[in-house]
Amino acid sequence: MNIKKSIKNLAPAFLLNFYHYGLALIGTVVFWFPGNKLIVIGVTGTSGKSTTVDFITKILEENGNSVASLSSIRFKIKAKEWKNELKMTMPGRFMIHKFLREAVNEKCQYAVLEVTSEGIKQYRHKFINFNTVVFTNLSPEHIESHGGFENYRNEKFKLFKATKNIHIINIADDNAQYFWDISAKEKIGFKLKTQNSKLKNTTQDSKIIEADNVEIIKDGLLFKIQDTRFNISLMGEFNIYNTLAAISVGLSQGISLEICKKALEKVRGIFGRMEIVSKNPLIIVDYAHTPEQLEQVYKSLPGKNLVCVFGSCGGGRDKWKRPVLGKIAEQYCKEIIITNEDPYDEDPLEIMEQIASGINNRDYHIVLDRKEAIKKALGLSKDENTVIITGKGSEVWMCVDGGRKIPWSDKEIIKEEILLKNKKYV
Repeated sequence: MNIKKSIKNLAPAFLLNFYHYGLALIGTVVFWFPGNKLIVIGVTGTSGKSTTVDFITKILEENGNSVASLSSIRFKIKAKEWKNELKMTMPGRFMIHKFLREAVNEKCQYAVLEVTSEGIKQYRHKFINFNTVVFTNLSPEHIESHGGFENYRNEKFKLFKATKNIHIINIADDNAQYFWDISAKEKIGFKLKTQNSKLKNTTQDSKIIEADNVEIIKDGLLFKIQDTRFNISLMGEFNIYNTLAAISVGLSQGISLEICKKALEKVRGIFGRMEIVSKNPLIIVDYAHTPEQLEQVYKSLPGKNLVCVFGSCGGGRDKWKRPVLGKIAEQYCKEIIITNEDPYDEDPLEIMEQIASGINNRDYHIVLDRKEAIKKALGLSKDENTVIITGKGSEVWMCVDGGRKIPWSDKEIIKEEILLKNKKYV
């Protein structure tokens, strides 16, 4: 029995709130209010947060600034970086304030933080003086945990409400107006020029950053902002939004488009985010784990011969999405392999059957062992196929029953299998 989980379920909400708030307060006092000594930029939303954090960091560094950043992928303080192995995007228990104190001690000017709804719900953003906050997009996630989509959205709202200086918002998102209406000294919206803004009204001094002349090529993205042409070596239209968000942050800090361009055109991939592991055959790993993310990933891949490997998280998380994931895979994939992801204390086979219930007119494979599922995908792949493995991305653990964590890496398994088959690893 998971005692920690049982206590959480039995404790009244106000006591849990007091506990989490108290931890944030003690943390900031113990580490001497580090969140007030940096220019802190927070990135929130459902998708694209980690990539946007990475892009912002690169732009600031290209501008000569010293930067610390924290995301689900990594921790970084200036040149020192290490993997986030916590299975927690926004750490608690004093860890975030300890990280910020280390950044202050290393004389960083900026801290760029990925901010989650769970983190906000547990007051992990408290006592951090956010200068700028970014809204990437919003789609259903963590619905059981928050008790509904509106509650989930409201947690994001709290971050914007607490930030009075600069708000940067994806104004093509259906929820844009909700965040735009929160007062701030400066508002910056971003979107593709061909898209309609979801805003009903904007103030006269609002800034809108638009990507024009967009081209999606085989291994990258081309677009123009004003008179500056960007050539980004990343796949997927959704990465245009991530770059726009980061460019908007750069402009808000007085950084030129030319410096933004120079920084972003150096990017050759983000660990676990549309990461090309092999080019022959083409094998990609990605963190996509919500229906919207999965569809965006599948739509962005070349050709129609997709071999997909995916699952869905257990632990009672967003059970509603499981058959939806299956339905999306049926729509886009030639070969479908459903496998284990992070079952926690749920029966993994039951999770996989729930995913399969969304598939009505296509054959599929259920393979419990994720390593065997990846091997099967590689076995099914031909020269014209693309193998796409989603759900884990850069994660280094698989969470199973009894609170256990098993060391894991989709990328390393792929690498081993390709070497065993004497295929060139790229």
